[in-house]
Amino acid sequence: MKISHVSKLEIKNDEAVKGQDLREGIFKLIQSQFPDFTKDSYLSIDELNKYRRLYLTSLIVQEKGEIALIDKDVMEAIKNNSILSENIQDDKDEALTFGQRMADHIAEFGGSWTFIIVFFSFILVWILINLYVLTTKPFDPFPFILLNLILSCLASIQAPIIMMSQNRQEQKDRIRGEHDYKINLKAELEIKLLSEKIDHLLVHQNRKLLEIQEVQTDYLEDLMKEIKKNETGK
Repeated sequence: MKISHVSKLEIKNDEAVKGQDLREGIFKLIQSQFPDFTKDSYLSIDELNKYRRLYLTSLIVQEKGEIALIDKDVMEAIKNNSILSENIQDDKDEALTFGQRMADHIAEFGGSWTFIIVFFSFILVWILINLYVLTTKPFDPFPFILLNLILSCLASIQAPIIMMSQNRQEQKDRIRGEHDYKINLKAELEIKLLSEKIDHLLVHQNRKLLEIQEVQTDYLEDLMKEIKKNETGK
C-alpha cells in the first residue's frame, strides 16, 4: 500500500501513479497546489483524473484568453499606427503666391468652353466692325494685322502661364503618387503582420490541441486498463 501525497490516504498498488509518470503540465499543476510534490510522490488514479480535468480546463481557458489577446494586439497595432498619408489640401488652403493663383485661374479659364466662345465672338466682332461698320476708316483693315499681333501676344503670354500651372499640377501629382506608395506600403506591412499573427496562432492552437489529445489518450489508456482488470477479475 502506498500513501497519496494529495489526500494523505492509503491507495492500492494498482491504483497508485508515480509523479515521474505524469505529464509535465499536470505535474506542474499538482506542484502549484502541493509544492513538496516530487517525482517520487504518489497519487491515486481518481486524483490524477481530477487534475487531468483541471488541466484540460486550464488549457481551454488559456487558449481563449490568448486568442482574445492576439485579437486585441492586432486591433491596437492597427489603431496606434501613425497615418502615413496626408490629405492634400485644396489650392485655397495652400499658401500660394499671387502669381500662382493667377496662373491657375488663367489656365482654368483658358481651357474652358467659355474662353473659346468669348474669344471666337471677340474675333468675329472685330472682323465685322472693320469690314462693315467702319468701311471708310477701319482701325484694322484687312488682313487684320493688329488682330494678328494681339493673337500672337496672347498666345505667347498664355503658353508660359499654362505651363506654370501644369508644373504645379505635376508637382501635386507627384506628391499624390508618393502618398499612394506610402499607403500601399503600410497596407502591405499590416497584411504581413496579420499573416504572421495568424500563422503563429495556428501553430499555437495545433500544439494545444495535440496536448489535449495526448491527455485524452491517457484517459483512454487508463479506461482500457480498468476494463482489462475487471475482465481479468471476473
